[in-house]
Amino acid sequence: MRKSHGDNENQTTWLMLVGFGELQGLRFLPFTLFLAIYLVTVGSNILLVLAVASTRTLHTPMYLFLCHFSLLEIGYTSNIMPPLLQSLLAGGDTISLASCLVQFYVFASLAAAECLMLSAMSYDRYLAICHPLHYPALMSTWSCSCLATGAWLSGFFFSAFTLALAAPLSLCPGNRVIDHYFCDFAPVVGLFCGEVWIMWGAGVGISGCLTLVPFVLIVTSYIFILRTVLRIPSGHGRQKAFSTCSSHLSVVGVFYGTLVVVYVAPTDHMPPLLRKAFSVLYTVLTPMVNPIIYSLKNQEVKQALQQLWRQLV
Repeated sequence: MRKSHGDNENQTTWLMLVGFGELQGLRFLPFTLFLAIYLVTVGSNILLVLAVASTRTLHTPMYLFLCHFSLLEIGYTSNIMPPLLQSLLAGGDTISLASCLVQFYVFASLAAAECLMLSAMSYDRYLAICHPLHYPALMSTWSCSCLATGAWLSGFFFSAFTLALAAPLSLCPGNRVIDHYFCDFAPVVGLFCGEVWIMWGAGVGISGCLTLVPFVLIVTSYIFILRTVLRIPSGHGRQKAFSTCSSHLSVVGVFYGTLVVVYVAPTDHMPPLLRKAFSVLYTVLTPMVNPIIYSLKNQEVKQALQQLWRQLV
């Protein structure tokens, strides 16, 4: 592996991403599988955005948030999947330290923005169900745009603090191998020596706040939504009110469920391949599942997709 000399060593040092080297015996099967997942993920999210954009009745805050979430998913998976596909073909991949840090920064920023976007979507559903008369004034197009933009900017802004803490640190001698398929937080921190605990503590604290605070807001919103729905006298009315939340609630369950499996459940004593498999749930499969959930559970999205399909063919 190549290393530079002088003051810029940290920025031009090359690292080895092991990836799924354990699967090299399967040849092109893993590559074909991940390529198919990537194409389905990007294609389905693009179709979802196009379906909403081409259907005037869906130009509402609920579906505008959904478009932003789909764009986050496209960026999120495109940050990880192309290098993963390349490493599957090559049996590993070299990446510069700067590129590794950029990949980690984009990954952390988009993941944080997704958490914030999900909480904004739950707040939208709370206003629509609990305050229907005031909903048009409280959740205007301007308010929706501000919340969505705030989620994007906050994710990138707060994740920059963790990245900035790596600047004064030096790489550990000889530590140039990352036994993962992308530059996640723990592998990146493990590259550095010195006062790493500051970066570790700040990263855990910031990511914890950007994950748990939106989750608390989501749970609180749905507590009020459930209380309001249960007060509706007719069963049909209750079903209709809660049906507008079912897709979002399913996405929240999948998103935070895989998040807990990857980052909260104890995986220290697991084989590396199993730890990577759990990470695939969060970074690869979840972005593919989310548009499918909205396509199957939301009748308006399903009709818009059918209409878009007829226009395309």
